[in-house]
Amino acid sequence: MKRVTIVNIGDELLLGQVENTNAPTMSRLLTGAGFDVARVEVVGDQGEAIERAVGAAMDESDIVLVTGGLGPTKDDVTKRVLCDHFGSRLVESRTALENVRRIFAARGFELTPVNRAQALVPECCEVLNNDLGTAPGMWFEQGDGRVLVSLPGVPFEMEWLMEHRVVPKLRETFQAGVVINKNLLTQGIGESFLSDLIEPWELALPECVRLAYLPEAGMTKLRLTARGGRAEEAELHRAVAEAVEGLYRLAGDYIVGEDCETLAALVHRMLCERGLTLATAESCTGGAIASRLTAQAGASAYFKGGVVAYSNAVKESALGVRHATLEAHGAVSEATVREMAEGVRQRLGADYALATTGVAGPDGGTPEKPVGTVWIACAGRQGTEAELLRFPGRGRQQNIDRTVNQAYAMLVRTLRAQR
Repeated sequence: MKRVTIVNIGDELLLGQVENTNAPTMSRLLTGAGFDVARVEVVGDQGEAIERAVGAAMDESDIVLVTGGLGPTKDDVTKRVLCDHFGSRLVESRTALENVRRIFAARGFELTPVNRAQALVPECCEVLNNDLGTAPGMWFEQGDGRVLVSLPGVPFEMEWLMEHRVVPKLRETFQAGVVINKNLLTQGIGESFLSDLIEPWELALPECVRLAYLPEAGMTKLRLTARGGRAEEAELHRAVAEAVEGLYRLAGDYIVGEDCETLAALVHRMLCERGLTLATAESCTGGAIASRLTAQAGASAYFKGGVVAYSNAVKESALGVRHATLEAHGAVSEATVREMAEGVRQRLGADYALATTGVAGPDGGTPEKPVGTVWIACAGRQGTEAELLRFPGRGRQQNIDRTVNQAYAMLVRTLRAQR
């Protein structure tokens, strides 16, 4: 398989001022197309650092993808470095210039000399037109068949160029292999305990199948990856299917979903497929359960709405939690979370409802209910289930993330039990 190195350029990435979302997006698109991403490197905006990174990457990889440093400002040095690397010079590309003019005209702006410089590219490259921005993509080929592609660092521009220009051209240029991925979501067992449980199965996996543990808050995703040539595709599919069958025999009680990146995506899919509706009542999670569901297109098909009932007064007025319940048991209690779930389900007319109440921290805990004490509930047609969660020693965001995933998992299990 053809090896790829990704080089992301930008001081803001090194300093942690901007999250590097480009690398995982590029890796996902490349891997899906059958290319092997061997390495990802982040370098600053210094010409010498960029040249060293590009040179090393070209020595060890068949394909190098570079993002960043292509704007009109003085700190954008990538084009000059690539000119030096390939022994070329900057020239004005008619294709790139027409694209810059089109974008400026559409925005009602006057084209300035600084922005016209966006159309300057190394003479030896092929321009990959960027429909979403003024910085073009650039395709370089070495005499030995190696390829370098330079792309803008703006994430949505980079992703569009990858999908519409780069990946199709890479597949035409190289004989890509086959990469088969199978994701299984597990919940209710820690990563180390899961590893011990499935160790015999893992040790017996065929050489063509790799296993990766991808732990997240309150869950672990297992990713099986099989790689090979096109002629081996049927054999690779068979090997993955047999591996999945063996995994279910050992850890089936903890597998809550397949081929979903998150539990929120699994909940989304299950509710859409079954034509069921959901409402939420959240205290300690502050709307996070609802937010992650409604971030997905099509959530309006099942999501009725949610109430963030942070205060006791709102729990009473908006959800119908009884004052006597709060007085006797407190906000963080099984009785309260049950009434929250049942109240929002009834008031919003949903088939199911999820509710959370707890002490997310870092303050607010007591000896009886320390930070990390959380109650979750799921109300449905056949009754209400509640569960006590304890997350000692974790930070506020971790507590929220774990609570959200535990609530999703509770709903998934409820849906499966009530088919």
